Parts: sequence; C-alpha cells; structure tokens
Amino acid sequence: MGGSLSPGRKGNLPADTTSFVGRRLDVAEVRRLLSESRLVTLTGVGGVGKTRLALRAAGETSRAFRDGVWFVELSGVTDPELVVHTVLEQLGVHDDTVRQHRTVLVEHLRDRQALMVLDNCEHVVEPAAALVDALLRGVPGLRILITSRERLGVDGEHLWQVAPLPQDPAVVLFAERAAAVEPGFAVGLHNHDKVTQICTLLGGIPLAIELAAVRLRVLTLDHLLSRLDDTFRVLAEGKRGGDPRHQTLQAAVDWSFHLCTRSEQILWARASVFAGTFDLEAAERVCSGDSVTPEEVMRSLAGLVDKSVVVAEPHPAGTRFRLLEPLRQYGLEKLRAAGREQVLRERHRDHFIEWAERREQEWFGPSQPEIFARTRMEHANLRSALDFCFEESSDRGVHLASTLWFFWACCGMLGEGRHWLDRSLLIPASPADRAKTLWVNGYVATLQGDLTASAAMLEECREYAKSAGDEVALAYATHRLACTHLVGDDLDQADGLFEEAVRLYRGQGTVNSHTMLADIELAISATFQHDFPAAERLCLRAKTVGEEHGELWAQAYAIYVLALCAWVSGDFDRADQFGRECLRIKRTFHDLLGIVLAIEVLAWIAASQGNAVRAATLLGATSEIWQSVGYPMFGSRYFGAPHGECEATTIAALGEQEFRAVFRKGMDLELDDAISFAIGDEVAEELPAVAAPTPLTKREQQVADLIAGGMSNKEIAAKLVIARRTAEGHVERILQKLGFTSRAQIATWVTERRG
Repeated sequence: MGGSLSPGRKGNLPADTTSFVGRRLDVAEVRRLLSESRLVTLTGVGGVGKTRLALRAAGETSRAFRDGVWFVELSGVTDPELVVHTVLEQLGVHDDTVRQHRTVLVEHLRDRQALMVLDNCEHVVEPAAALVDALLRGVPGLRILITSRERLGVDGEHLWQVAPLPQDPAVVLFAERAAAVEPGFAVGLHNHDKVTQICTLLGGIPLAIELAAVRLRVLTLDHLLSRLDDTFRVLAEGKRGGDPRHQTLQAAVDWSFHLCTRSEQILWARASVFAGTFDLEAAERVCSGDSVTPEEVMRSLAGLVDKSVVVAEPHPAGTRFRLLEPLRQYGLEKLRAAGREQVLRERHRDHFIEWAERREQEWFGPSQPEIFARTRMEHANLRSALDFCFEESSDRGVHLASTLWFFWACCGMLGEGRHWLDRSLLIPASPADRAKTLWVNGYVATLQGDLTASAAMLEECREYAKSAGDEVALAYATHRLACTHLVGDDLDQADGLFEEAVRLYRGQGTVNSHTMLADIELAISATFQHDFPAAERLCLRAKTVGEEHGELWAQAYAIYVLALCAWVSGDFDRADQFGRECLRIKRTFHDLLGIVLAIEVLAWIAASQGNAVRAATLLGATSEIWQSVGYPMFGSRYFGAPHGECEATTIAALGEQEFRAVFRKGMDLELDDAISFAIGDEVAEELPAVAAPTPLTKREQQVADLIAGGMSNKEIAAKLVIARRTAEGHVERILQKLGFTSRAQIATWVTERRG
C-alpha cells in the first residue's frame, strides 16, 4: 500500500479518444516480447505512433498483471532528479519521509505484479535508465514498456522498431480522421488513388496523416494532394541524407505550420513553453505581447484546436489545452530559431509566480479544495518555472518555492517540496526570501521527521529575524521550532515557544491557517499533559476561526484533537464522529499525515468500543501509511503510548495469531480502501474472513489458485506472462511445500481454504 491514493484502481491507462487503426501484428509482437522479456523499448521517429502502440499493447495485456498497468508520461519532466518523483506521483504513491525516492518506489512495488509504461524517455535517458535498472533488479514481478527515440541501454532490453503504417491501414486512418472533420467523407473508387498518394507522400506516419486529414475542413482532396506534392518535391530536391521518415514528418509538420495563419504560427511557437496542459488565462498572459493581443491568442488557440495541432481537454475547472509532444518540440525549435525562447520562458515563470502568489493569499478561505485541485493541475508548469529559475540561478525560484508552502506542506508533497527548498538555500537571495525559505523548509523537515535539520534551519531564521527586526519571520520560525520540540517530546520548551509565537501573531494581527495551527498544536501538548479542558478550549477557538473563514485544512486538525478529547472522556460515539469528519477532510487534500493520525485515533476508539477486528485492521493500515510519512507516531512517547495500549488491548481480545492475520489484512488495503473502511462509507467495512496462514509465496498462491481454476501450465504461463518453464517450477515447489503428489490435491486444498 504505502500511500496509494488510487481509489480502487488497478492502473491508470488513459482511455482511447480516437480509434486505433492497424498495428495488429505490432501489438501481437509487443505482447510476445513482454511475455519473454521484462524490459521492452519501442523506438522510432516522432509521430510514428509509439505511444498509441504502447497503450494498446499494455491494455490488451492488463489482465495478466494482478496489480495493474501504470502509465507515466515523462515529456514534461525537465529536471532529471524529478523522474522518480513523477513515477511515484503517477502510481499514486505518496512518501513524505527523507528516504531516497527510488528506494520508496522499489519497496512499494517489490511484491507486486505490474506493468509500467514509461512514455517519452528520450530527453531523460540516463535517469530513466538508472531507475529502470533499479526496478528490474529489485522488483521481480515488474515488467516495463518504454517509448523513446533511442534505447535505454539497460541489460536485458528488447527493442521493437515502430515502423510507419502500411498502405491500407494508412488509408483507413486518413479516411476516419477526414470523416471526423468533414462528415460524409469516405474513400471509394472515385478517390482511393488520391488518398493513397497522400498517405504515400506522408510516409505512412500517423501524426503526419492526421495533420493532413484535418485540412479537409478548408481544402478539397485535389488541393490537398497538390499542395502536399509541391511540398515534398521541394523536400526531395533540397535534402539528402538522414532518416527519410524523420524528414517526412518534418516536412508534414512544416507544411501544416505554413498553412496556419501568422497569429497561429506565433502561438504555436510560444505555447511550446508550457509543460503538460495549460488554460486560456495562462495562454493569454504568457503568449500575448509584442503586438499580439489576448483576443488574438484566444482566436488563434481556437484555430490550432480546429487544425488538431492543439488538443482541448475538458476538466471540471474548465478546458485545458495541450500540444502533442512532437508538435511542442517543433514549436520550441521555431521559438529558439526566432531568438524568443528566453523571453517566453521568463513570461511563463512570471505568470506562474503570480499565480502561486494568488493561490497562497486565497489558501486561508473556502477555496482550499479548489486550490489544491488547481495546483495539482499546474504541477508540471510550476516545476518547469522552478527549473528555469534554478537554471538561471535566479532568486525568483527561491521566492516561488517558498510561496508554494501550502502545496508542499498541506497537500502531500513534502518530498518534492524539500527538493526545491533545499536547492533554494543554495541560491543567493534577499534576507527576507531566505528567511521564509528557512522557516518553510524547517516546517517541511519537521513533518518529515528530520528534526535535526529542521531545528538548524529554524534557529538560523530566528537569529536573522531577531537581528533584522523581522517580526513576521520570527513568528513563523518560532512557531515551527515549537513543533519540532513538540514531536521531540520536549513539552516545556514547546509550550514556551508556542505561547511566544501566539503573542507575535496577535501583535501583528495575523489570522490564517498557521495561527490556527499554533492553537491546535498547543492543544496537542495540553493533551499529552492531560489538560483536556484546555485542549478542547484551544481547539474550539481554532475551529471557530476556521468556520468563520471557510478554512478546512487546519480545522481538520482541530477536529482530530477534539476526537482525542472525546475519546479520553469516554464519549466514544462523539469521538468516532470527530475522527471520521477529520479523515473526510484530509482525504480531500491527500494530506498523508492528517490521514494517518485520523485513522490512528479511530483505531483507538474502536478498541475502546470493543470492536477488536476493526481496531486491528486500522492498526495494520496505519503501520503501512506511517512508512510513507516517517517514523511511526513521530517516534514520540506521547503520541506512541495510546497506540501501544490499543495494540495490547486488541491482541488480548483476539489472540496473537488472529490479531496478526487481521493486522495483515489492514496492511494489504490500498490507502483509499483503508480510508473508506475507516470512514465506513463503503462495503470495505466488511472484511472477508481471515484465512489460515499459508506456506506459499504470493506468486505460488496465484499459481495454486489458477490450478484450482483448471488451468494447464501453458495457460498459467500465458496468464501470468511468465515462461512455461517458470510456471512448471512454481508447480513443483507448491507440491513439495504442501506434501502433495498431484494437481488435484492442490485444487482441493485451495477450495477448502476458500471455505
């Protein structure tokens, strides 16, 4: 489990938005390669269809992978150090510790049987190759499918060169895409030769064919053929050498570019600075200027969508736009050739700094869930802006990284936040910007359990703030240092610092999520000292502030402490209500720390109510989640004492063997399933009966189940995408471990265990 926030998913393959034409032999061959090799790389020129082929082959083999097929798009990753971050993010794995993220990924996948598709690796070949090598060595049940213009060079890599479409499928593709823009279009005796000539000119490259077909909105088939013929005659006369397929695609994109209006051409080039998707506001802000008005940007964007250069994607927050990667690269080349890349990247940076500043100001209010969702949507662009800043050694990146504290600390992004904040501290910046970076990074480090590093950064910030008279920085640094002492069990020091921070906040008239947390964290200290009336009073005050301003994220922590107070007072029903309410809110923000604390208190409540099975299940779930947060219960004796008491009570009620079995089931729950079980809003509340211990490994148990289903060794091998010899070896080991001599005995054993 380890923090997957994928509700009931067994993979994340995107759905097809257009038909898949041809490639049946390719799909079959890629599937065959995946059955024989753990690493398959699809290579070929841009636009030839590597991604579509990978998705189709992966989709058709999905049933062979118990833990799903996972698609990871790497085209928007510009910082090599964020390749692993991106994979973790796409797999829904959240880890807020200071562990190496590659180690976290290997541990998450170690016992799983899955297929991972890494798309567009050519610009991050070295970090991708290093990651793939580590995964293949550490995760025996993992297979990896790569798309890249060049091989990774990893041991055991099998290559499949994706060729252009043969003539007949190429004609079918053209016909289907043409009919989408020109209803009634069909290929028949009257036009088959012309369509065939067009597809031949375009070399059978799918992207080139699709770009040409969409031009039937404004051109007749004869005009389209004539213009293409002229374009490719010039190509043939003017270029020699190189890959002719690459030249064909380049010519097709050139031709499509020159058929755009001048305003559309400018936008195509300028929009290439966006990473991932972007919205209309961003396009107007970044791509206007130099005589291009925002209104022209809007018109040109509509034109590029009509020409299938830009893809429009509906989202709850509004339409998002995306350039297909080969077309984005083409636009970037045009931008560089015009000497405008630096200017546009600066505009992109400035826009997203302003965007982040607005989100920071709005965070303390009713828009928090929307801000969370929108910030995740702009994650790739924020990364790109930060990366550009640090390439330039610009202090603007220091400012942006600290401005995004709410994303790092509140939305389950501690690991990546620490990456950018650590880099920020290496860049010369104004004293105020450095001070904010110190207290934000100290805050993040505390949440990760890195208390030594946290204390050092916060003390440095306090020293600066006192010498410079910076009361704002002093208040935040003092508050965060108090938290460090709280989780370090130094309650006297923590209380003094909390009270000092509260005085500073009030003296400045500051009211926000941080000031709410100061009261809440002081209340936690009060609970550790058994002053529950004071704790309840502080949390009710914070909760009232949150309700007045529509703030949810910090308010949920107040609700968590109120659950603790109600539990201690013996009001278990009220405590349970508070615990579930806290968990519902924290799920909204993917706040892993808040999630695990809420599930913990619900386990304690369940034990007090005599529901030992529920308590053991929740304790199992938290044991997995804590690995992604940091040291369980922060390593604090105050946080840890109720946990230990709950475990002892539950073991006494169930017995050691049954407790371990139920605990294990809790560990095996995916995070969203664990949350649903804890809240009680899904059937996960009713767990299946606990099975007796088995001497078989997970893979051997799979094979035994398939034997019980009547499968032969050959069928088992195909089902599990393993060699037949490997399947036979599993069967032999099962027979030895169980002391059996026949497959019928295995089948009977499996059936009896199922009850």
